[in-house]
Amino acid sequence: MRIIFDAMGGDNAPDETLKGARLARDEYGVEITLVGDEPLLTERAAALSIDLAGLDIRHAPTQISMEDEPTAVLKEKGDCSMAEGLRMLKSGEGDAFVSAGNTGALVVGATMIAGRLKGIKRAALTTVIPSATGAYLLADVGANAECRPEMLVQFGVMGSAYMEKIMGIAAPKVGIANIGTEPHKGTSLQQETYRLMQGAPLHFIGNAEARDIPFGVADVVVCDGFTGNIILKLTEGLAKMMAGEVKKVMFKSPLTKLGALTMAGGMKGFKDKMDYSKYGGAPLLGLKAPVIKAHGSSGAEAFQNAIRQAKTMVENGVISTIETALGEMRQKAAEGGEQ
Repeated sequence: MRIIFDAMGGDNAPDETLKGARLARDEYGVEITLVGDEPLLTERAAALSIDLAGLDIRHAPTQISMEDEPTAVLKEKGDCSMAEGLRMLKSGEGDAFVSAGNTGALVVGATMIAGRLKGIKRAALTTVIPSATGAYLLADVGANAECRPEMLVQFGVMGSAYMEKIMGIAAPKVGIANIGTEPHKGTSLQQETYRLMQGAPLHFIGNAEARDIPFGVADVVVCDGFTGNIILKLTEGLAKMMAGEVKKVMFKSPLTKLGALTMAGGMKGFKDKMDYSKYGGAPLLGLKAPVIKAHGSSGAEAFQNAIRQAKTMVENGVISTIETALGEMRQKAAEGGEQ
């Protein structure tokens, strides 16, 4: 198996991408192609004492910045590391692609270069978020600010396949992010999605209110990318705020510090559970091959986990599972139309 890795993507490239690639190579035994400025990568690898054995380099002279327009990956910066990596993925030179680069550019590039699966209207940027019962997948989190009901149903099908294969959840529960649980709640988007979901080959549990989502009411929560990004960012902010407040209380006095020592093991478990980086990156579902968007501020460990995530997607046949599920949905829709 070979993972194609955008070595120039992210705030901490190329040092942290090189370190992350080394960790993944040593831990998982995968072959990795680093795409980027070859002279710079070779120089930084030597400075960091990183043996490049098993880490091939594909030269790409430029890189996409966070300030670039998304379409730059196809036009004026078509020779960038992201575009070259996606071309390699399309030509079969690797099994999956990982990048921490410009999100908009990755969505545009992956859609236009790697290509969408048959019938997919829009690829969904998704993420796995910790919950009281384990974790749930949120789709979409920013790739599609405006969506149609049919798109949300497809997000549910793709998210369900991902959670089944990657998280080992049989018949994942799928819900629609909404302001109430009743079928008539929400805008026409949520109401029509609810109607369509009832006929889809999914374990549909109805609407999911925001206050219930963190408690595991659904394993897959679908929404438009505007709403999803707000849910994601609010969750991240609340987690940081709560961690800070707990730390303040625990170190407020000698007595609370003593209590903190007795709780150290439990608090570590809590911290590990809330660590988003352990889940890897954000899978871009709906494409012909696995594409993972790592966080822009990722360090070596987060990059390692994103590569592991890509490896797991390939090993578990997530793409073929999504294709099968989409085919079943089309067949069911066709049968319904004949009746």
